[in-house]
Amino acid sequence: MQPARRVAYDVLRAVAESDAYANLILPSAIAQADLSPQDAALATELAYGTLRRRGTYDAIIGAAADRPVGDIDSGVLDALRLATHQLLATRVASHAAVNESVNLIAAERGRGAAGFANAVLRRIARETPGEWQTRIEDAARSDDERLALRTAHPVWVIRALRRALAAEGRSDELDALLEADNDSPEVTLVALPGLAEPGEPRRPYASTAFGSPGGDPRRVLRASGGKVRVQDEGSQLVALALTAAAPIRAGERWLDLCAGPGGKTALLAAIAHDHDVELQANEVVPVRAGLVRNALKAVPGQVVVHEEDGRVLAAEHPAAFDRILVDAPCTGLGALRRRPEARWRKTPADVADLVPLQVELLTSAIEALAPGGIVAYVTCSPHLAETTGVVQDVLRGRTDVTELDARAVLAEVALSPIDLGADGSGRVQLWPHRHGTDAMFLALLQRSESDGRGASAAEGDDTRGPA
Repeated sequence: MQPARRVAYDVLRAVAESDAYANLILPSAIAQADLSPQDAALATELAYGTLRRRGTYDAIIGAAADRPVGDIDSGVLDALRLATHQLLATRVASHAAVNESVNLIAAERGRGAAGFANAVLRRIARETPGEWQTRIEDAARSDDERLALRTAHPVWVIRALRRALAAEGRSDELDALLEADNDSPEVTLVALPGLAEPGEPRRPYASTAFGSPGGDPRRVLRASGGKVRVQDEGSQLVALALTAAAPIRAGERWLDLCAGPGGKTALLAAIAHDHDVELQANEVVPVRAGLVRNALKAVPGQVVVHEEDGRVLAAEHPAAFDRILVDAPCTGLGALRRRPEARWRKTPADVADLVPLQVELLTSAIEALAPGGIVAYVTCSPHLAETTGVVQDVLRGRTDVTELDARAVLAEVALSPIDLGADGSGRVQLWPHRHGTDAMFLALLQRSESDGRGASAAEGDDTRGPA
């Protein structure tokens, strides 16, 4: 089998069998197979394209096979998905897509499965992409289901995104957002402040962000020794906003409460080093804590990386930190363009499970703030339950916390005007279609200067707490 197709198929199987993340395993699979740049690009397109449009391809395969895809062996189904993507969305010759896929299935699942796959793929190859699209949309039971088949998004995700846009009065942007989710994102790099200078081409908003020359960042990354990293511009912006929410004073203590895999931690660490600030990080999953430590190797000084439940760690350090980043575990619906399998892996039940954890993490972080301290609540999801809903739940009944205008802070951070809408909340929602970033959410909350006994931060410790 052609090496690029084999790598793509192996990635599909790892995603299906081991809940692997394609963006994490594909680079190592490409390196292990020693693919040329051209084959690496083909493997990436085949794996990501197939995963991204899985729901649409499943509808087509089910129609061509005249049976539910749930009745098809999972290994055979992945091969059929891969072949369907080649037949309907690439310039790969039809005979090559069919023959290589049938041979793969014969080797992996036997000749009987190969005969079945051959019949299904030849039926798919007989009709154009437009004809198949019309056929499956005609069988849809609602307008949202038709849109789901057209854009390869689950219905529940489409409805959640529509509600989030409607909250800004921009529900008419839904089609543009869904299209952006299906585009391959440009590689964005971060130059750690004080350690590296951004190259060209520059990104529009973050002072630390630039594009990858030629699209392949490996040479730049190797030469930097870790001082330049791959990081979405939206992730850079929310971390920069926390540091810009108030003037930084020497001696502050910062905490990245949910730090894995460490990209934002490294950015905060570089800024902290420049300002004589102590930074600590926490990541409850040991493997991800290791990634955080690795991300910090290029930054001078020492950052303590804890491996605790963030709620427990915060409770152990009451009123201790001047700035806390809560990049909360979330559904990741804001990064569907770079995590193509996520849209099919997540369900509404995940939202219901995550929201209580998000509320508890943010509440715990507030208790760990020193008087006058600021917490940035961040998610890579625009789902209203995970964003505005969490903030409103945490603030309900509290008189010791003030919500800052995160939009004004981000506008100050941005190098050029940034369209953040105006819903009156002061919270920030970035969007792939509007800003070219992941759909990052940001809220900034400041704890009262009073310590609860009538004293102010200035009366206690004048070296702690943003001005």
